[in-house]
Amino acid sequence: MAVTESSPPADTTHEATAPPGAAGVFGTREWLVLITLCCATFMCGLDFSIVTVALPDIGNALGFSSAGTLQWVATASLLPSASLLPLFARVADLIGRKRLFTLGVSVFTLFSLGAALANSPGVLIATRIGQGTAAAMIAPSAIALMTGYFQEGPKRARALGLNGAVMSLGFVLGALGGGVITNGFSWRWTMVALCVMGALALAGALALPAIDESRAAHRMDIPGAILATLGLFGLVYGISTGGDQGWTRAAALGPILGGLVLLGAFLLVERRHPEPLVPLSVLNRPTVKWSGLFGVITFGMCAGTTVLLSLYMQDVLGFTALQAGLSYLGEGLAATLGGMYVARLLGRFGGVKVLAAGLLIQGVGTAAMFALPVHVNLAALLVTSSVMGLGHVFSVVSFITVMTTGVTEQDQGVVGGLSQLPQYVAAIGVSGLSAIAAARTNALASGAVPSRADILGGLHAGMVTAGAVALAGALLVGFVLRKRTAA
Repeated sequence: MAVTESSPPADTTHEATAPPGAAGVFGTREWLVLITLCCATFMCGLDFSIVTVALPDIGNALGFSSAGTLQWVATASLLPSASLLPLFARVADLIGRKRLFTLGVSVFTLFSLGAALANSPGVLIATRIGQGTAAAMIAPSAIALMTGYFQEGPKRARALGLNGAVMSLGFVLGALGGGVITNGFSWRWTMVALCVMGALALAGALALPAIDESRAAHRMDIPGAILATLGLFGLVYGISTGGDQGWTRAAALGPILGGLVLLGAFLLVERRHPEPLVPLSVLNRPTVKWSGLFGVITFGMCAGTTVLLSLYMQDVLGFTALQAGLSYLGEGLAATLGGMYVARLLGRFGGVKVLAAGLLIQGVGTAAMFALPVHVNLAALLVTSSVMGLGHVFSVVSFITVMTTGVTEQDQGVVGGLSQLPQYVAAIGVSGLSAIAAARTNALASGAVPSRADILGGLHAGMVTAGAVALAGALLVGFVLRKRTAA
């Protein structure tokens, strides 16, 4: 039975989704919905990169004991974001997506304020855990609201396209803004910026129109929630901490194996539970499981390559953090333009073809970074990173479109959570490509300290690997999705 979250008459709850006329043209209330949801998406994308740039200043200001301890400022947010996504995706179906979204934005804003006022490493890490938990509330509910407010077709494709562009732009502007704010003011203002974004998103969330939601779920799958949370926590923790010193160490291998065992047990529990956290009928849909894999590929390879580009600009070219941030503007502009036009491509060619094309473009742009020289060549840097960014936003929007198409209303929350999980599991790409680059650099180095040419050779190896994986993904799309989606 459908229930609404607020009291307006039933015939008014669909104003946000009713097409006002031309396909893909938004009305006033639809723009309110889109701006609010994109604002929250931008805020979450901004969070990771703006903090990463500010890490050295945070360490000096608060007296972190080591670089490994300082890294927890970023990791403390990543771990709850990844591990709690399935739980909050189901909570969205239980208590309502709009309600959970509003709660998540409120919590994120409060913890951002707490982070700005933190006076010790422990307090800052605790607030970062709170921000990551709030992001796990926002991510699945935002996508589920977007697919709920915008019907399948041109409007949803356009909304998802703009959302994907905003997600990429948030990461790029975070790297730029973090450098500008940290150099000109203080790292605390990076947290203030997130707090302001959260306040704007909260104002929009409170003004969102009512939406019908079918509450098919009536109780929480506690065993499944525990197993999924602990399994994802172990997997992401092991992957994100094992890249520097190797995944064969007990400190990394133990959590990875433990996480895989717990996730296997989770699947067994889900087969028998009357109201599973993630119904296997949803998880076994070809469009859901294969799109999720391609999401991991595009996010992992793009995130890993972005880290390698940062190392290239600062360790090889000698750029400052601000110069490196400015160099990402080409990638951000390409992602923004791609997000504006991807809806037309989806309408003309379909999600599967655009997904294959996106991975192909991303792979070509990334593999071409093999030509980046040891001396500054701004044209080569901007062109290759822009091509990668364009392909990435095509891939992100199309894999989410394919994953959420044809899903029943009562499963939108679960699928919304699954569609956001790849960006948090992208740590596997960052760690993997960084390990390849480091191994190749060590192999090339003839002395105790690698030269710039040695470092560049290692970075080239990581970039070519990322391009090859994306190209392999493009080929795989045609084999596993084209016939299945046509059927």
